[in-house]
Amino acid sequence: MKAGPVATAAAPPGSAPAPGQMEAGGADGIHIANFAFTPPALTVSPGQKVTWTNADSIPHTSTSADKRWNSGPLAPGASFSVTFDKPGTYVYGCSIHPFMQAKVIVGR
Repeated sequence: MKAGPVATAAAPPGSAPAPGQMEAGGADGIHIANFAFTPPALTVSPGQKVTWTNADSIPHTSTSADKRWNSGPLAPGASFSVTFDKPGTYVYGCSIHPFMQAKVIVGR
């Protein structure tokens, strides 16, 4: 049984779904632009993959507050995915710009 989120390798630019669109396999997207994560709160089901895509002109990260995952710097156009296997609320932000914060809510 898996516990908590599982990070996957960053996808090449242009390979992630458009912000808010579903991808085959049930993935959902978070858009990074204008120094913000959109949506600021995303609710998903256990086992669902979430992909962050940097649409800003500078690097950002997706870094969980509890250090469960860290994308490292995502260049403009790059993406990063995490699969959430365990219900809970996962707060995350950009380690480069600490004022950028959001959360993923994994339902039961």
